[in-house]
Amino acid sequence: MQRLIFLALAWCATAASFADTRSSDQIVTDEGGGGLRAAEVSELPQADRVVVRKAERRLYLLKQGAVLRSFRIALGLMPEGSKERSGDYRTPEGSYRLTRRNTHSDYFLAIQVSYPNAEDLQRARHRRWDPGGSIMVHGLPNNLRHAPDYYANRDWTDGCIALANADMIEFWLLTHDNMPIDIMP
Repeated sequence: MQRLIFLALAWCATAASFADTRSSDQIVTDEGGGGLRAAEVSELPQADRVVVRKAERRLYLLKQGAVLRSFRIALGLMPEGSKERSGDYRTPEGSYRLTRRNTHSDYFLAIQVSYPNAEDLQRARHRRWDPGGSIMVHGLPNNLRHAPDYYANRDWTDGCIALANADMIEFWLLTHDNMPIDIMP
């Protein structure tokens, strides 16, 4: 099953990624009529930084300062301001890292953000609050509770950064663990 998921992810992301960056000799078809080889997945451009601009509802994948991809995002239910404590439904603001990938999430793929950082912990301790955690970049819920339009047109997470599932596939393949992610107001 995981091999099938990987192949689907690789094929979808490769097809989408090559749409604007490939040359005709990079397209490879197999005898079955159209698959892309695993070697081509390794040819995908790898980002070196993620920037989230909350006010724009955009996530940018950067490589050496140039934008590789830009995605529309949904944020926490209370998007204004930075996350301060557990249960405030805010998306954090600050400098973090992508730390752990989860294919068995309640959402379509998930990559953990290293919230809380030292500054977040210090602020929460000073106020005697629980800073919260489990902030992720993820796709849609595996079990939708609302119509798909609901997720496309509003902020709906508990504080995470949500992408459309197709965008999450690209994000998954173009990023790596320990990559910096800067979340801006």
